[in-house]
Amino acid sequence: MAEDINDTVEREEDGYELDNRKVSAVRLAVAAGDAERLSEVLDPLHAADIADLLEQVDSGHRREILLLGATHIDGEVLSELDESIRDEVIEFLPKNVLDDAVRDLESDDVVDLIEDMEEPQQAAILDVLTDADRVAVEQALAYPEYSAGRLMQREVVAAPEHWNVGDAIDFLRSNKRELPEQFYHVFVVDPKMNPIGYVTLGKLLSTSRDVPMTSILEDSFKVIPVTQPESEVAYAFNQYHLISAPVVDDEGRLVGMITIDDAMIVLDEEHEEDILRLAGVGEGSLADRVIDTTKQRFPWLFVNLITAILASLVISQFEETIAQFVALAVLMPIVASMGGNAGTQSLTVAVRAIATKDLTGSNVWRVVRREALVGLVNGSIFAVVMGVVGVVWFGTPMLGVVIAVAMVLNLVIAGLAGILIPVTLDKFGIDPALASGAFVTTVTDVVGFFAFLGLAAAVLI
Repeated sequence: MAEDINDTVEREEDGYELDNRKVSAVRLAVAAGDAERLSEVLDPLHAADIADLLEQVDSGHRREILLLGATHIDGEVLSELDESIRDEVIEFLPKNVLDDAVRDLESDDVVDLIEDMEEPQQAAILDVLTDADRVAVEQALAYPEYSAGRLMQREVVAAPEHWNVGDAIDFLRSNKRELPEQFYHVFVVDPKMNPIGYVTLGKLLSTSRDVPMTSILEDSFKVIPVTQPESEVAYAFNQYHLISAPVVDDEGRLVGMITIDDAMIVLDEEHEEDILRLAGVGEGSLADRVIDTTKQRFPWLFVNLITAILASLVISQFEETIAQFVALAVLMPIVASMGGNAGTQSLTVAVRAIATKDLTGSNVWRVVRREALVGLVNGSIFAVVMGVVGVVWFGTPMLGVVIAVAMVLNLVIAGLAGILIPVTLDKFGIDPALASGAFVTTVTDVVGFFAFLGLAAAVLI
């Protein structure tokens, strides 16, 4: 017991990272075929840590762990696993272990588990569920992908609007086996099953039994339409500090609920997706195979190749100028690099602001002006620096003037492109995180080279 406490303290000091000693102990137990030792290591671990462990080892070691310790893979572990390896784990689990794990899950977790599976695999898992659970999952799968209907769980606690606190408490105590594993509110509904508000469990337990439920409803009540995109759901939870919210169908009837843990997973996935797309690496994970990772990254590298060719075409128009002033070839990358970095800064801010709905039609031009001024100020400062460098390095005052003016122009254009391109793409319904990077890179490279070499051709020759 003392050892477990010390391990917990050490993990907290290490930022909750999975202890390398635990991973080594698991590998040693697997290598020795010692199921008892493996159980001793895995038993104290949280489901999320077991999932991390399976994700950090390669496919061969993962299968060895599952062979020896399959009974430790329950529903909670499956729900914590990265999607990239979840199917592999499911395929390798013994049927009885998988059946027990699926039965442990709430309906929303079952939907998340099977929604990307082939029909035969889905059918095999659905057959394990009770009739009521199977119907709930099938109904959820009928809703559009990435909608509130897919995200919600069907298990809810609802109370008629005429109940008082005592009625609700008595109901909870007499139906404890049918309650969701976790819930935070009791939803109050009218005779048509339309939710009219909710009561927190804390308020319920601290209020006298004879108080009507309708008199202690919370002000934070929000209703989620079943077809609403899950990204909008996550935004609502974050914006209004929701803990749970009822989901309603087209008639306004209560059909499920969404809790904060599911909403925050979506929000985290949205952030991760934006970062990966801005970097041009797709939606891969560390567990992906080499061929899968190559396929994900190849299109983005190909797009970058096209933009590089466009920039090269601009350079080719000034071959004679470059031949006469070799210093231009030395300084060109500086202008393009500074513009690219400035554009990436503005682009990152814009994409994040669009995702959080901070950048809207009402403030977009103010932000555009700000980015243009930032580009002008930074460009002016670096123009002075590079102007001096050009004069000292190559002894040509006009070369310093050329690179200084080009620097100002490129940083202003970079700031504008970093804002206007993602905003424009968003207006046309295109994910700005997906396509903005290539456009901004093209603009900054082409403008940077054209401004620098064009000015050089006009001034120095």
